[in-house]
Amino acid sequence: MEIFSEQSSWKNSPMMTDTEQTVKILLVDDRKENLLSLSLTLANEHYTLVEANSGRDALKILLKEQDFAIILMDVQMPVLNGFETAELIRQSEKLKYIPIIFLTADNKTTENVFKGYKAGAVDYMLKPYIPEILKAKVEVFVELYRKNQELRIQGEHLKLLNIQLEQRSNDLMRNIQELEKFAYVASHDLQEPLRTITSYIQLLQKKFGDKLDDEANEFMDFVVSGSRRMKTLINDLLEYSRINRVEGTLESVNCNVIVAEVLQNLDDSIKDSHAVIEVEELPSVKANRLHMVQLFQNLLGNSIKFRSDRAPVIKISAKKTAEYYLFSVEDNGIGIKQEYSTKIFEIFQRLHSMQHYPGTGIGLAICLKIVQRLGGEIWMESEYGKGTTFFFTIRHYE
Repeated sequence: MEIFSEQSSWKNSPMMTDTEQTVKILLVDDRKENLLSLSLTLANEHYTLVEANSGRDALKILLKEQDFAIILMDVQMPVLNGFETAELIRQSEKLKYIPIIFLTADNKTTENVFKGYKAGAVDYMLKPYIPEILKAKVEVFVELYRKNQELRIQGEHLKLLNIQLEQRSNDLMRNIQELEKFAYVASHDLQEPLRTITSYIQLLQKKFGDKLDDEANEFMDFVVSGSRRMKTLINDLLEYSRINRVEGTLESVNCNVIVAEVLQNLDDSIKDSHAVIEVEELPSVKANRLHMVQLFQNLLGNSIKFRSDRAPVIKISAKKTAEYYLFSVEDNGIGIKQEYSTKIFEIFQRLHSMQHYPGTGIGLAICLKIVQRLGGEIWMESEYGKGTTFFFTIRHYE
């Protein structure tokens, strides 16, 4: 136990990191024998007891240090009595939450008890007090102080973590934006030299094709074919990077109108494959219209492309849940093994060769990005060889 008076040199009590940290208790009484009695009663290695001989001395101490767990104060003191001192303490934003227990020998009336509570006391004990009861009450407020300190420290740590998380999030967002800008610019700038290569190869074929042997002409065909695939890849990459570059507020989009437009865009593929498209009544959602066209066109296009020997039968539907519209695009195609359920949404990931199923493998990655931008999710359920159903959610705001 450490005891300080106003005349003693002030020092900070050591702070411990566990629940048994040393806490400070302020004892206020104008009689030295009472202070000694309190000190002996509260003797504890985890308490630092600070003495004040008057209300004025107590205020001077509290101006220097505010981290007291509790104040034990005598009521009847000269100059500033306990009630007046408590009222002054309560006027300070930094001090008003320190609990005060009044100690008094006046047991003739309950008027002072109510006056003490009105002044801001949390308890009122009559002298001579029972030491065990006083110690028990002090322990309750000390434990409360420790818990509050722990919560304060945890709050500071949480605030620091939030600041760090926000900084990292900003850094990540900035990096993503830079990468998207790079992808857009790089892809756009690649178009011109690619057009030049394709044009000159075709000129060579036209001018010198009859002078070259079959193998040389075949090599030129490979170059032209590769250039066209590269052009398709660049265009898809531009579409992918353009998704997050679209600005502006979301608008109400009628999905029935969107699907009708997509069916018109895919009309040749639908006729060639003899596909049957069944569309249930679809809701309107808040989204970017172009993105919704891309979303449905990629999903429908995949269902037609990855068909089996049977004519494609594709069903489009939606139902309303508590927070989302749940859309589904179901087909009877070749299906996807469940082990690839995540891989298929990665950019440029393909499960089949170009000879069997042409494409860049970016369509589902675009779908994923569009749905995520709308705060939803997309996933698939499939039975290999029998068909696949793609599900995606879009939040509704009703």
